[in-house]
Amino acid sequence: MKTPLKLKKMKLLRFGRDFKPDEQVILRDYLAIERTRLANERTFLSYIRSSLYLLLASIAFFQLIDFPNFEYLAILSLVFSIVFLVIGIYRFVLLKKSLKRLYYFSEKRKEENGNG
Repeated sequence: MKTPLKLKKMKLLRFGRDFKPDEQVILRDYLAIERTRLANERTFLSYIRSSLYLLLASIAFFQLIDFPNFEYLAILSLVFSIVFLVIGIYRFVLLKKSLKRLYYFSEKRKEENGNG
């Protein structure tokens, strides 16, 4: 029997695989769902990468002491970095919830069908 700590650790390692495919979903649809989930993760990583690049640019602009006008560009770059990160997290969570709601196994549906 797994201890609660070990169970929590396993959930963290699985990262997006906390679902069971619905019995009515055929293999082709299941694979399409997996492709969409992986594309969602790639897009999220792209947002993080863009956010980090803008953060690095902001740091570099702050280091340019000879050009005081670049301070505004540094602040703008920092703001866009934060905006990109927030948008990326929001879109990732929104699509992940949507995929779970539309295609993944639902306890309510199982109980309504009398299989539970």
